[in-house]
Amino acid sequence: MANAYTGTSAMAGVVKTAYDRYVEFALRSQPLFRNLADKRPVQQAMPGSSVVFSLYNDLALATTALTEAVDPDSVAISDVSTVSVTLNEYGNVVLNLRKLGELSFADVDPAIANIVAFNMADSIDKIVVDKLITGTNVLYSGDATSTVTVDAADTLGGAEIRKAVAKLRTAKAVPKDGMLYAAYVHPEAAHDLRSETGSLSFEDIRKFTDPNVGNVLSLSTGVYGGAYFIETPRAYVATDGASSAKVYRTLICGQQALAEATAVEPGVVIGNVVDKLMRQRPIGWYSLQGWSLYRQAAMYRIESGSSIA
Repeated sequence: MANAYTGTSAMAGVVKTAYDRYVEFALRSQPLFRNLADKRPVQQAMPGSSVVFSLYNDLALATTALTEAVDPDSVAISDVSTVSVTLNEYGNVVLNLRKLGELSFADVDPAIANIVAFNMADSIDKIVVDKLITGTNVLYSGDATSTVTVDAADTLGGAEIRKAVAKLRTAKAVPKDGMLYAAYVHPEAAHDLRSETGSLSFEDIRKFTDPNVGNVLSLSTGVYGGAYFIETPRAYVATDGASSAKVYRTLICGQQALAEATAVEPGVVIGNVVDKLMRQRPIGWYSLQGWSLYRQAAMYRIESGSSIA
């Protein structure tokens, strides 16, 4: 007579799939471009739909020697230049239904608050990036030009970094940290910068000047050519319509490249529960602010491809 076994098949009703009640968030990159908005109103006259910043213009150089007995003609100071920042409302909202909280195996309320708060920082950072890439000072890698589209072979090199820094210094742009400008670069563009060979290449210079070999082995970009580098996937990249290649925008910035005006700082908002059975609980974020390029001379954009796009 065969044995009858009491196992997982016989008692399938008591053997179930188990779930980890701890739910991870999606991979996130750090929002950081709003930090470039280091120009803000100092003596704003009143609330308004836009804020106008004004800049004095210097006099032309007076290099001609005066004649001793001749009273020199007076000159007029030119009118101020202005930069206007328009304030807009930004926000997002989630309606959290009570039934979800009652039946979910995970504690969803704090998770929703976390997701909403990150969406706030994430969205504002993208708004700022879209404003930054409208700058008029542009350099191109490889053989690309304003009329010749960037392709994958037009990789980011040290020559473009050094040229952008030289242009910023020529324009009297104030560096961000000591004598260094800030460079925001996409990791795939930074890969090509670090892979460049030659006597002035990034890695060749650093391996003979950096006493900490760990910095070289870690593939961190660090400082090069008058700029400190921040690698971020938030650096703007888009597919070029003509060549179908990804075009990466590296930003080299000094102080006061970007202006910000704020009527309401970004913040999480817990809305009122107004439905009859109090089942719909709104949580969102809101801000009332705007950005505009302030000193065009304080920023250069380098457009390049990438060998690993």
